[in-house]
Amino acid sequence: MEERLRFVARLLEGEAMSDVCRSFGISRKTGYKIYNRYKELGLDGLTDRSRRPVRYANQLPEPVERLIVETKKERPHWGARKIREVLVRRLAGDVRIPAKSTVHAVLDRHGLVKRAKDRRRQKAKGTPLSAGAAPNDLWCADFKGEFRLGDRRYCYPLTVTDHASRFILTCEALESVKEAGAIPAFQTLFKERGLPGAIRSDNGVPFASPNGLYGLSKLSVWWLRLGVNIERIKPGCPQQNGRHERMHLTLKKETAQPAMANILQQQARFDDFVAEFNDERPHEALKMKTPAEVYQPSARPYRGLPALDYPFHDREIMVTSCGRICMHSKKINISTVLAGQRLGIKEVADGIWLTSFMQYDLGYIDLEQKTLQTIDNPFGSKV
Repeated sequence: MEERLRFVARLLEGEAMSDVCRSFGISRKTGYKIYNRYKELGLDGLTDRSRRPVRYANQLPEPVERLIVETKKERPHWGARKIREVLVRRLAGDVRIPAKSTVHAVLDRHGLVKRAKDRRRQKAKGTPLSAGAAPNDLWCADFKGEFRLGDRRYCYPLTVTDHASRFILTCEALESVKEAGAIPAFQTLFKERGLPGAIRSDNGVPFASPNGLYGLSKLSVWWLRLGVNIERIKPGCPQQNGRHERMHLTLKKETAQPAMANILQQQARFDDFVAEFNDERPHEALKMKTPAEVYQPSARPYRGLPALDYPFHDREIMVTSCGRICMHSKKINISTVLAGQRLGIKEVADGIWLTSFMQYDLGYIDLEQKTLQTIDNPFGSKV
């Protein structure tokens, strides 16, 4: 305002408009605008005017705006698209539904959204993975990072989702990542939902074993016995399991900040989250349907382990609890992850035996060396 006062004062002293405008670095159009306001309103004409529009062409009704804000406060991790879907379902036919951008603007105006930071996407080259286009073609499994409960014990959430429908199949609060807890959890899941075509995981325990034959673990061997293919993402490339990792982000925000007092209370919180995620939360990638509207149980029921049969091998042999087989009074190390499994062996040359597990050839046993000579990974890019 002081600048405008000095501008007007020089004009009142008789200086030319063009000279004064040039001195203040403004156009003559702006100069005349300031001077005319002064002549009309006096000093009040030199004050800053509100930039607020006289009216809003698309101003939302107050009840609609209040519903948007209340929904966001009830579901703090939902974005504009999901909240708009709630409006569609609650207000259909009553009022005009605002656009997603309008909903976001309301949330921003009330300080209920965070400004996103730009991130550079990195493209990682990994092994081929299946598309998982239909429900139960592909499940994704992982352990959400552990966190400490109120009783100072750690919780390790085991999560499994259906790749195509984003349906959360299970979220179990386990006390460790050991197979002793994971296998019963998967057994319960298979009985309830049936068997998938494949399961994708990272290369950590219990899904894989760094010291196991071909990286197998007892859990992945059990999956193979059930006819479930195994897929592994490339180490250091969690984006290959991106849908599952994105769900983990929401899971952590809504169930572990803060954590509950004990593992039973934490499991109850997981159950509530799964129910909301599957049955209430609309998903953009599903055309705003909920995962429960897309998912359906597998047509392959779980009936326990099928029998192993090796009709094209010379004989069958059992792997001992210490991971060995005994042939001609000689002990040959195989792998402890195959303990209790029946293998097929076939002599292909004098003293050389082809060794197979199910339809997979593991390698050749040399009786003189008493070793299993591995070959190219029989599980291909899936292990």
